[in-house]
Amino acid sequence: MQSTPLTDDFEENCARFLPEAAGQGCVWALQGDEGFALCESEKRARTEVMPFWSQREFAEMHCEGDWANYEAVAIDLEEFMDDWLMGMHEDVLLVGLNWNNELDGVELEPLDLLEQLEQELQ
Repeated sequence: MQSTPLTDDFEENCARFLPEAAGQGCVWALQGDEGFALCESEKRARTEVMPFWSQREFAEMHCEGDWANYEAVAIDLEEFMDDWLMGMHEDVLLVGLNWNNELDGVELEPLDLLEQLEQELQ
């Protein structure tokens, strides 16, 4: 089943993240030899963002250019909530949600996303 592509409406892309991730029970990130893909925050100086997507194909679209040697990997939603988001908070990283082809989109505090996911799963 082909899902509807992401758009330039960052809020809509972000709003899709929660129900789609909850429905699949996982989120998608890009992993390469150096670890997971990171990029500079556009909102906060000297802060990095780790992007995540709610669908495999959304993540795979970014396996080009600087990330050509990366691959989309699934992260179990429970592990993401219990381990990843807390670790990212401690490491002062932001979370990028369902970024579009231009790597544009919402940047969130990890604990804010954790709270939203917990509400989505109730």
